[in-house]
Amino acid sequence: MRISVVDVGSNTVRLVVADAEDGVPLPVHTAKWRLRLSEQVPPGAPVPEECVERLITAVAEASRTAARWGAAGPLAFATAVVRAAPNREEVLRAVRARTGVGLCTLPGEVEAELTFLGARRWMGWRSGPLALLDIGGGSLEVAFGRGRLPDFVASLPLGAGRLTHEFLAGGHDAPHPEQLRALRRRVRHQLRDVAARIRWEGPRTAVATSRTFQQLGRLCGALPGRHGPFVERGMSCADLKRAAGRLSVLSAAERARLPGISAPRSAQSLAGAVVGHTAMKLTGLESVTLCPWAIREGVLLRHIEDGPSWWAEIVRRNDEPAVPDPVPLRIASAAN
Repeated sequence: MRISVVDVGSNTVRLVVADAEDGVPLPVHTAKWRLRLSEQVPPGAPVPEECVERLITAVAEASRTAARWGAAGPLAFATAVVRAAPNREEVLRAVRARTGVGLCTLPGEVEAELTFLGARRWMGWRSGPLALLDIGGGSLEVAFGRGRLPDFVASLPLGAGRLTHEFLAGGHDAPHPEQLRALRRRVRHQLRDVAARIRWEGPRTAVATSRTFQQLGRLCGALPGRHGPFVERGMSCADLKRAAGRLSVLSAAERARLPGISAPRSAQSLAGAVVGHTAMKLTGLESVTLCPWAIREGVLLRHIEDGPSWWAEIVRRNDEPAVPDPVPLRIASAAN
């Protein structure tokens, strides 16, 4: 069975085509299209018409690419920027009408569950009680669990792109110290209760996913991607603190010359580092393992293990009235 996933994120549209062999999604092709929605859509603002047109073009090309690789219509979802937009339903209808792809949005807590599932399978049961951190453009997802799915999830409005808009004036220049202090206060306030829960649970292993964490890990000394996914990569809280200090005195253009920091993400790299370091410090995580599997692999795994009816239920829920974003906290049932 060959299946595909299209992930409309805050910066890119990503396609994964995978074969499902013995319950494991084995990638055969990946592709991405850069949109930079987080740079052009302020938090909570509608998605402009020109961005919708580029989104339609990217999703249509992703669908055609999946078909060329022998996969059925993709499981397509959009994350925080589209999910929080006042014109979300109009955007989704336009994509479906113009591409034939049933693009959905996932609640933040569902994103956390799926990302946890992907990370759990990658790390294996030897990891024991597992904590997860995932920084997106619009939100931060936190999860903890002992089994296949998490016992506890939280989705918080602490995405790197969102905070860059709100506190760092777009992130292109080195920030004023007061901007950084205000940013840290916001992150600490939002994370206080969630961090207390993670400390109480006492995870044996902690993982971090997302492109933001991967780039910060590279800045902290993790091996580059050319060494392959099976090389162990990690990052300490102390190293991330030093990285945040290094980024805070540089412009976006200067950050883009650092190891691992790409030009498209350089403006929001500082906000990502502040969120990541604060989250690790408040939760008591001295280090994290950088995990290459995340939400897309989680979607593939749920589809393989629970069948097409699982995704059909996601689509059905998506057609119901929108829930305010983000959902701050949810206790997840392992029966989901």
